[in-house]
Amino acid sequence: MTRPPLPPFTVETAAEKVRLAENGWNSRSADVVTPAYSDDSRWRNRAEFITGHDDIHAFLTRKWDKELDYRLIKELWAWSGNRIAVRYAYEWHDDSGNWFRSYGNENWEFDEDGRMSARHTSLNDLPITEDERLFHWPLGPRPDDHPGLTELGL
Repeated sequence: MTRPPLPPFTVETAAEKVRLAENGWNSRSADVVTPAYSDDSRWRNRAEFITGHDDIHAFLTRKWDKELDYRLIKELWAWSGNRIAVRYAYEWHDDSGNWFRSYGNENWEFDEDGRMSARHTSLNDLPITEDERLFHWPLGPRPDDHPGLTELGL
């Protein structure tokens, strides 16, 4: 199984990989997202350490059960060889209707087959009002004409 584009990355293929990851996560489906990671992928997400498909699937299921109406934008920051760094923001609300914008950075490492073998994430949640939301597309992938982080001033 391969997950193109494959390393080593160019600016074009790194940007494509970032957008494919964004689209996958915007599906809010652990079944869609989990196969993009190697069987023994290692994650650090906030203070949680995750290894392998079972842990990844469980984490993503918990995440999207809590983070409702999730919409994500990722932006390529840097790349080299089989590594990509991204910055991102996503908006979501909890089951009480409280809205948040979560800001973060990720460092990714890929196997030769294009699946991610390591994901190191740092992020913070900013409470926002519903009127402060900036991500207003229908649930699912971000439309091609929707502004990215830089265009939104984030």
